[in-house]
Amino acid sequence: MININPKMLLRLDEIEVDLLARRARAEAEGWCGEIEGIDLTLSFLRQKRQESQRLARIAPVNLGMPGLRPPGS
Repeated sequence: MININPKMLLRLDEIEVDLLARRARAEAEGWCGEIEGIDLTLSFLRQKRQESQRLARIAPVNLGMPGLRPPGS
């Protein structure tokens, strides 16, 4: 799965607008298969946006450096 950088959220909005315009045209032309594909893509796009927004709210965790064990321990 691809993780979206939160800085790219505006680009996802642009892509969604384009997909909605393509869907409207496909609907007007009666392209049922195209509509299904666009709906699926829109669903994935919206899931990625929600995941990215959720991850943007979570602060990074500092795991620190692992310690070295003395020889023979």
